[in-house]
Amino acid sequence: MQLSRLSFFAFLVVMQYSGAGAALGQAYPAKFVRIVTAEAGGGNDFAARVIAQELSKTLGQQVIVENRGGAGGAIAAEFVAKSPPDAYTLLLYSSSIWVIPLLRDNTPYDPIRDFAPITLAARSPNAVAVHPSLPVYGIKQLITFAKAKPGELNYGSAGSGATTHLAAELFKSMAKVDIARVAYKGDGPAVVALIAGQIHVMFAPAGSVIPHIKSGRLRGLAVTSLQSSALMPDLPTVAGTGLPGYESVSVYGVFAPAKSPAAAINRLNQETVRVLQLPDIKEKLLSRVVEPVGSTPEEFGALVKTDMERIRKLVKDANIRSD
Repeated sequence: MQLSRLSFFAFLVVMQYSGAGAALGQAYPAKFVRIVTAEAGGGNDFAARVIAQELSKTLGQQVIVENRGGAGGAIAAEFVAKSPPDAYTLLLYSSSIWVIPLLRDNTPYDPIRDFAPITLAARSPNAVAVHPSLPVYGIKQLITFAKAKPGELNYGSAGSGATTHLAAELFKSMAKVDIARVAYKGDGPAVVALIAGQIHVMFAPAGSVIPHIKSGRLRGLAVTSLQSSALMPDLPTVAGTGLPGYESVSVYGVFAPAKSPAAAINRLNQETVRVLQLPDIKEKLLSRVVEPVGSTPEEFGALVKTDMERIRKLVKDANIRSD
């Protein structure tokens, strides 16, 4: 009989704490939520602010954006990785946070172990653009031209591991062409050099070259996404016009520190995905050449792992290291 009473008492304790846990999950958030991202003014910052403004309404608590740029995302990522695992400090950043550990030794965080994925928020393809003086009008012609003049063509990119760098190196690897790299301090200076005819080609962020393609100062050949992009409907894909299977896009994801409560992660996922589907939010993001997505935590986590393996092979084959 005593065993029975003890079992019943244990059952009550378990139920009490389970109920408390459920209530805690339902009460989230009980205070302001912080989204840490890159320096002000960039794509990460813009996406974070658009999402934060709407989340403040739906979560019933203020969602603020904190800029911690530098080191390609490592500063922001380390800060969030070492924050309390309560889902009150989040990270919104591009894929650079899981590319950095593939390029540098002793990165102060692990992109798989230290974060809980919430959702793939948005993505943006690059555009293959050339100076109009280059006599190529499509991807097949670019490949043929590069093979006929190995080492004579060059491309511009930002620092090692930037999407403009990785996209070009993936193209070189898959097309088996030799195109020399010219490194710049950022995408902006590289685009300026391309317009001036100082370099031949660039796998540029779509937003930085669309106006110049429309004006005729640059010639757009293709987009780097696997499917055609609503951002540049007139451009075909690299995969569909000469290099099957090619894909290289910039993505923006939301994370919490690892071991954050599952109830909080689920609430954040549901609300963020809902926000991303709102017509005015879509319009704001598309205006900055960013396509809203929205995914489950599991889908986003799987994407990070798959992308890391793909980039790890590319980094090894092309012998890419951090600048």
